[in-house]
Amino acid sequence: MSEAWRQLGTPRAGGLLLIGDHASAQVPDDIDLGIDPALLANHIAIDLGVAEVAALLVEAGAVDAAILGGVSRLVADCNRDEEAPGAIPIASDGHAIPGNALDHAGREARLARFFRPYHAHIAATIARHPPAMILSLHSFTPVLASDPEQARPWHVGVLYNEDDRLAGAAIAALRGEGLTVGDQLPYSGKLLNATMNRHAEANGVPYVGIEMRQDLVGNAAGQALFAERLARMCKNVTLNLPR
Repeated sequence: MSEAWRQLGTPRAGGLLLIGDHASAQVPDDIDLGIDPALLANHIAIDLGVAEVAALLVEAGAVDAAILGGVSRLVADCNRDEEAPGAIPIASDGHAIPGNALDHAGREARLARFFRPYHAHIAATIARHPPAMILSLHSFTPVLASDPEQARPWHVGVLYNEDDRLAGAAIAALRGEGLTVGDQLPYSGKLLNATMNRHAEANGVPYVGIEMRQDLVGNAAGQALFAERLARMCKNVTLNLPR
C-alpha cells in the first residue's frame, strides 16, 4: 500500500486482475489544486462508483485482486502517457486547475511521487503473478458540462485497442444483461488506452476496458447490481481466453 495506489485481494498467476486508474478523489494535504473542494465529488476528479464496484468484485471472488489509483486524477491522471500534458491536467471539462500549472521540476516531482509508483506496482504485480485477464474499470458522466448537447445514452461502454480478443464476448455478455452497450463508446480505446497499452497489450495479456455510466453506480444498490453484471460478464469472457 502507498499513497499512489491501494490493492484489494491477492493477485494470482492465471487469475483476473482489475485495474482502476481513477478510483480515488484523494488530494494530499500538501497539494493545492486551486479548485473548489466540491469539484472533488465531480467526475473530473474521480470515476464515481469504481472503487465500490471493484471491492464487491473482489469480495465475490469474481476477480482475484484490484489495483486502484490512490489519488485523484486531477493530482495525476495515470491513464495517460507520462509525457502527455493531460497526465497532470491544467483543465478538465471546462474547469481550470491552476495548481497544476507546474514548472519542469514540479511536474517531475509529481510524476515521481504518484504516476511512476502506480505503474511500477502494476508492472511488478503482472510480472510476479501473470494474470489470465485484466479488467480495466472506469466510469463516465452522462453529461459533459463542456458539451451538454452530446448524447451519452449508453449504460456501459467496452473499450479496446489492437487486442480485441475479449471485446466481442464482453459486448455480447453485457447486452445479454439488457444493457445498452457502447462499442468503443463514449470514446474509443484506440485513442485513449494508455494503461492497458502499457500493461496489457505490451505484455500480451488479454483485457477488456469497461466504462460504467456514473448515474447507474451512484448508490450502493446500483453498485451491487453492476458488480453482479460484471461478475457474470467476466465468467463468460473467460471462456474466450486462450488455453
